[in-house]
Amino acid sequence: MNFSQYTIKNIQETFEALKTGQNGISDQEAESRLKTYGFNELKAKENGLFDIFLRQFKSPFFYLLFIAGLIALAVGEKVDALVLFVFIFINVSFGFFQEAKAQKAISLLQKFIPSKVRVRRDGMEKVIDKKYLVPGDIVLLETGSIVPADLRVLETDDFLVDESVLSGESIHLGKILNPLSTETKEVFEAKNIIFAGTSVSSGEAEGIVVGTGKQTAFGEITKLVSGITRESVFEKDILKFYKIILRTVITAVLFIFLANLMIKGTKNIFDFLIFSIALIVSIIPEALPLIITFSFSSGALRLAKEKVVVKRLSAVEDLGNIEILCTDKTGTLTKNKLELEEIFAQDQEKLFLYGLLASHYIEDGAQNSLNAFDLSLYEKSSPSVRLNLKNFKKVSFIPFESERLRNTMVVEDTEGKRFLIVRGAPEVILDLSSEFEYGKEKKEIQKEIEDHGREGKRILAISFKELKGEYSEKSEENMTFLGYFCFIDPLKETAKEAIQTAKKLGIQIKMITGDSKEVAGHIAHKVGLVRDVSEVISGKTLDSLPEKEFDEACLKFFIFARISPETKLKIIKSLQKKFEVGFLGEGLNDTPALKIADVGIVVQEAADVPRGAADVILLEKDLRVLIDGIKNGRKIFSNINKYIKCAMASNFGNFYSIAVISLFITFLPMLPIQILLGNLLSDFPLIAIASDTVDTEELKKPKTSRLSNFIGLIIILALVSTAFDFIFFGIFHGIKPAFMQTLWFIESILTELALLFIIRTRHFFLKTKKPSLTLSLLVLLDAIFIVALPFTGLGQKFFHFAAPPINYVLIVFGLVIAYFISSEIVKLLYYRRQKLNNHTLKVI
Repeated sequence: MNFSQYTIKNIQETFEALKTGQNGISDQEAESRLKTYGFNELKAKENGLFDIFLRQFKSPFFYLLFIAGLIALAVGEKVDALVLFVFIFINVSFGFFQEAKAQKAISLLQKFIPSKVRVRRDGMEKVIDKKYLVPGDIVLLETGSIVPADLRVLETDDFLVDESVLSGESIHLGKILNPLSTETKEVFEAKNIIFAGTSVSSGEAEGIVVGTGKQTAFGEITKLVSGITRESVFEKDILKFYKIILRTVITAVLFIFLANLMIKGTKNIFDFLIFSIALIVSIIPEALPLIITFSFSSGALRLAKEKVVVKRLSAVEDLGNIEILCTDKTGTLTKNKLELEEIFAQDQEKLFLYGLLASHYIEDGAQNSLNAFDLSLYEKSSPSVRLNLKNFKKVSFIPFESERLRNTMVVEDTEGKRFLIVRGAPEVILDLSSEFEYGKEKKEIQKEIEDHGREGKRILAISFKELKGEYSEKSEENMTFLGYFCFIDPLKETAKEAIQTAKKLGIQIKMITGDSKEVAGHIAHKVGLVRDVSEVISGKTLDSLPEKEFDEACLKFFIFARISPETKLKIIKSLQKKFEVGFLGEGLNDTPALKIADVGIVVQEAADVPRGAADVILLEKDLRVLIDGIKNGRKIFSNINKYIKCAMASNFGNFYSIAVISLFITFLPMLPIQILLGNLLSDFPLIAIASDTVDTEELKKPKTSRLSNFIGLIIILALVSTAFDFIFFGIFHGIKPAFMQTLWFIESILTELALLFIIRTRHFFLKTKKPSLTLSLLVLLDAIFIVALPFTGLGQKFFHFAAPPINYVLIVFGLVIAYFISSEIVKLLYYRRQKLNNHTLKVI
């Protein structure tokens, strides 16, 4: 491993070995080294076009059709064999095209979520894509970063790293600067190396890159970076559904085949064998995987254009399943652009100075701070305060944490005096203070701050003391309260609209925030989440409740204030007992909640660790964007279900009628190649189902769209289809076999196309949203082609159709209309009864 030789080198020796220095390499040198070492990336094996092509031949449908083609060749039916092989080619080509398109979609999605890293090159700090890192680069790490390459430690500040990705044990380790006495190749002994793939638990560090890509310790363990596929609920349902259908159909066809042998003997056994295979292929919705892939990939790209990026295609469906969305308010409901409204202190200049001293401005400058409080304070501070900042240097710093609700800074002035400054939530700062420079007593200040909170204002309080000796936790006692800043965080113009849209979709929004009850309640009331500002529960109150009451509170309340990461996790787990829960977070302490939630969502600016745990990344932190994403996920899910309902109801109906009638006539009710052609033509317009419009009611209840909830409807509509097939047989029994086969072909496909317009809504088909133009045009073209084909030389020569008399065709049209009306009535009665049953259950 590359890192081992650097474990025994001191920092200067490491610089010399890598031909660099404290200022890092130049961009030109980096480009040169990139050609030598290659990109800093570990690619899991990707499916190339050839792999996708080969996968098409692993389908059971391919083998069934191929066997049927060979049998046709063996018995001398060359035309039938040719047609069967053409069907194979069409299925393989279409499957290849759709999977290749989905693979391209996944590659495009990756471009939306590049991984960035801070480096120092030519003495200048810059941000680059991590794949451009090369040995010799100086990398700057901070809390929440995932280490991008193997680094030799140059400098640390309160630095701890989690190496569980390598060791399997979640132990947070410090690192040393000094060289080891002996060279080691063991990861656990290399105490001056920070390894790629590990995550920064706290603090900051600088390191020089000694290994990239496959030359890292992480690269040696390739199994850690191989893709792990996670099946969604829908994918599991589909797989289970497929297995049930396949077993049922094969059993039924085997029974029909044996019955035909007993009744008719073995005279036409090969013809009937091909017929049986065609029946199996026709009943299975083999286009379903393609439609799912097409819907998910096109849906994922559409979501990406709307600034919602999914990290795996099936997350599109997971997004649509969200019933409760838990989110913070900052940046989601509010703009996260704090405006300093008022300053409460006897010495405002001193308050500004100490407020900025407790931030990173003391060493980084205004341009490098991403903290909204810091940006606002610096903007409003006077030139004299900014100048005075240079008279202090940072000694130590403890960043803001949800558990502490404050950050701590120790600074030293030019005379060597040290000052401890604590900045954070006002109630915490007041508790730490025993003296008050503000000029008011503690109780007066508390009441004043509560009044500001009820107006939705955010408070940042400051206390300080001169530090004698070294800092310890006890140092933060008996502080002097200096004053506080009062900020407003304006609401986003889209927040109220997003909340209303969520309510229409049946999505519950629950705000989980670290802010005070007063601020949280005010914001929630203004956006319409609660009717009264007092409808808020604090983390302290929630933690004191027993499990049953805790669960009840989680369901009852929509606003949770002063919530710790541990309590946040408990809230998510509690809600998951009854609902599918999505969680929107961005901080390092949000990672456990992101992992446990059914759908983890982060913003693009989130730290590396939470981004790695998430399923969805928002390119814009806006609740409306996310709600629209959930809506689109539900739309895709609903349209896939339309295909399943339509294909299964029609296929099952035709399957049983053809199979049964074949026992009572001396010829096949439909030839194998006609069955397969019908299967292909009926699936053709359904590819456009992904673009169809969806009723608002369908978007409200994702759970009611699960496969298990409409099996009853499929069975009933299949029985209607079977009944009309028997009526058809009764009408046309006795006519020429070629006419019956042709007319049955026309009737079976037209009824399936008609069924699509029935099952696309729970309501009367004319009182719903119009179908998409693409779907309507494809259905129309398909219907014209189906009716016209038997009258062409192509249809008669290759598919053995016979041009039927026009009066026969008109009778078929009449049957299709009667079928449409009957199926529509059955559907309306089914949903009306279902609604009454649901109402009865609610009353009980």
